[in-house]
Amino acid sequence: MATFILLTKLSASSLGNPKNREQVGRKWFAEVKKKCPEVKWIDHYALLGPFDFMDIYEAPDEHVAAKVSMITMAKGAVKAETWSALKYKDFLNVVKGL
Repeated sequence: MATFILLTKLSASSLGNPKNREQVGRKWFAEVKKKCPEVKWIDHYALLGPFDFMDIYEAPDEHVAAKVSMITMAKGAVKAETWSALKYKDFLNVVKGL
C-alpha cells in the first residue's frame, strides 16, 4: 500500500466550539472508515501553522486517497492537500538505481 499525507485547513465555522472538536473529528473519521475501509491509519496530528491537522495513512492507490480528501472537504475543510510519501529507506533504494 502507498503512504499518503493529508493536510487539512478547517473553516472557522467548522472548528466551532473547541469542546466539540473531538465529536466532530469522530464523525469525520467514521465517515471515512465507512466509505474507505481499506485505508490504514498511521497517525493524526493537530498543527500550528497554515494547516490545522495532518493525517498519515496508507491506501491502495491515489483513487482511494482522493476519496479521503473529498470526504474531508465535504465535512468542513476549506482546504485539503494530499501528498504521496515514501519511507526514507524506500527513497534510498530508489536513488541507488540512478
